[in-house]
Amino acid sequence: MTHTDHRTMRRVLRREIAGTIGLLTDEHDFRAMRRYRTFTFDDHTAYLRQVETLLRSRAAQGGHTTVALFDPEEYAAYCADTGLDPDLPASRARFTAEIATTGPTVAYDGRPLADLVPALVDEAVRQATWEYASTLLSRLGPCTTCGEDIGRAAFNRAADLLVRVLDTAPPGDRHLVCSVSTAPEPLLAVLHADDDNDGSTRLDEAEALEFTTVLALGIATRSPGGLVMRITTAGTPDRVYGWRLRGDGLEPLTAGEVFDAYCTDVESGDLVAPESGVDYGEPPDLGEQGPSPRHHH
Repeated sequence: MTHTDHRTMRRVLRREIAGTIGLLTDEHDFRAMRRYRTFTFDDHTAYLRQVETLLRSRAAQGGHTTVALFDPEEYAAYCADTGLDPDLPASRARFTAEIATTGPTVAYDGRPLADLVPALVDEAVRQATWEYASTLLSRLGPCTTCGEDIGRAAFNRAADLLVRVLDTAPPGDRHLVCSVSTAPEPLLAVLHADDDNDGSTRLDEAEALEFTTVLALGIATRSPGGLVMRITTAGTPDRVYGWRLRGDGLEPLTAGEVFDAYCTDVESGDLVAPESGVDYGEPPDLGEQGPSPRHHH
């Protein structure tokens, strides 16, 4: 490809974006877009290379670019709903602006696209998990005996449990995983909590909301599940401990149980070799006075 061709491609790409670029992260999605005459790229690898060049040049000029996940099926549905012609760069730009406010995005921060794409896909999975869990929670309706909204009560309970889990954790960088065995497939949420210099805990609000929602769904539906905490502090072995979901509370796992949970691959069920320099133990007392009132539903 000549230098002139590269310049032309970059101009084409510039026309497609307005502060946000809708990225086709995989070959399958890229092929789906090739059915549009005005989508002039014919090689996914070359397309990704051009996007990366464009992102770098925008960053060098002080431009801030958000990268959004572009889904061809959602794009086709959007064009059908709005009456836009899908075979126009302007329609793609409008859809991209729309998904920038509602869909999964990551800010371009100079890292290679090969590192950015998995982060974007993770963000998409996180958002889909949260939307799915939220929808299920909202459909549960009122408790048959007391009339309280089951989903709201479970969310409040999950938020309370999360505060207790974080308050009782020793200082350090905390990595918390919640898994709930719902059908058709298990849901997983991850929360990172770091200590600020003044001793307060720093959380990502979106992560905390998603984590609480998944935990709430486990509580509300009485699904099997668990929480595992990993604490990293400089100069000491990482600490790992956890709980299983039991009713609307958390039951401590023994050191052996958390070792087993941590050394089993969630997807395949295969054993994973334990890490050296990790201390598997029992969790601190959450300070709850007996079981809380239960809803019968």
